[in-house]
Amino acid sequence: MKAIIWQGTNKVGVETVPDPTLLLPTDVIVKITSTAICGSDLHLLDGVIPSMEKGDILGHEFMGEIVEVGRDVKKLKAGDRVIVPFNIACGLCDPCQRGLFSACDNSNPNHRMAEALYGASGGGLFGYSHMYGGYAGGQAQFVRVPFADINAHRIETDLRDEQVLFLTDIFPTGYQAAEQCGIQPGRDVVAVFGAGPVGQFAARSALMLGAAHVIVVDRVPERLAMAEAAGCQTINYEQEDALVALREATGGRGPDHVIDAVGMEAHGHGPGALVDTAKQRLRLSFDRITALRWALLSCAKGGTVSLPGVYGGLIDKVPMGAAFAKGLTFRMGQTHTHRYVAPLLSRIESGEIDPSFVITHRAALDDAPELYRTFRDKHDGCIKVVLNPWA
Repeated sequence: MKAIIWQGTNKVGVETVPDPTLLLPTDVIVKITSTAICGSDLHLLDGVIPSMEKGDILGHEFMGEIVEVGRDVKKLKAGDRVIVPFNIACGLCDPCQRGLFSACDNSNPNHRMAEALYGASGGGLFGYSHMYGGYAGGQAQFVRVPFADINAHRIETDLRDEQVLFLTDIFPTGYQAAEQCGIQPGRDVVAVFGAGPVGQFAARSALMLGAAHVIVVDRVPERLAMAEAAGCQTINYEQEDALVALREATGGRGPDHVIDAVGMEAHGHGPGALVDTAKQRLRLSFDRITALRWALLSCAKGGTVSLPGVYGGLIDKVPMGAAFAKGLTFRMGQTHTHRYVAPLLSRIESGEIDPSFVITHRAALDDAPELYRTFRDKHDGCIKVVLNPWA
């Protein structure tokens, strides 16, 4: 089959590799009909996520049709159309039983690698390093899905792939980021740093949850325009001081909640951004944290800072004094995607939102290497790429 392969930092390619096979009786094999490039895939392209190996298959946003079923799979059958969340859960451990699917205790066979770096391990992830299990990803024609009864969600409506594909990651990720702010409907102001795909869904989710006003901060005009189309105020931080503009927009108190949808590869300007960039290039730090600094400095007293953006390691120059003085609440972590599939699918079916709004590029799998660079470099108005593995 064809698959997108990590070939080293700044290099991905399309290669022919063996088809996946059932390894355990709880597995299924999915023929992929649609897959996407996620912003967090760019961290892999840029080589800032450790434990990638040449030959790894990328991709954690995908859906398709089940073509082979393990003997212990009870809820699914060949021919079922399914979406597959990016994180892998067993469904049986204590975190899974409490709905904390991304913290699964049993789905990461390489948990000791993560524990050595972080002191704890989350569950396994499709196509996202050996530290998170070394699972083959879904930017391919077929994929093996372990613990299939938990991780493959049947889609029984006639909604198009493009309308349900993003239930695998970016829609639940943006929604969880907004939900964990505890928005008071009709009153609270929410700021979102980063107008990429997750930021777009976080902003729309905040509005769905009743935010009185949503302000999106970025530097890319077409991304800001997409946020404005949803009814958000926007701030271009290259044209005005983001912290000053946020204070002015909120009567001086700052936004009640701030969502950092940027994570470890923030741009920005000023001495802090220059130091972050230098340290990351010298491998002295995993993360460039301008967005996190701005989130902590801008948030109102007693507010919430919610982090859907990925962070990879130890960070310094964090304004913890400001966070402490204002009594901020931090919420963060990988999305517990599984628990959002049904409620967000209902919102799509009701017409409340059509997630395909975010797609700017559609292409064949063979075009992926070029589109990885286009997406990373924010060229050609690229915000979201969807790939057809069979085109």
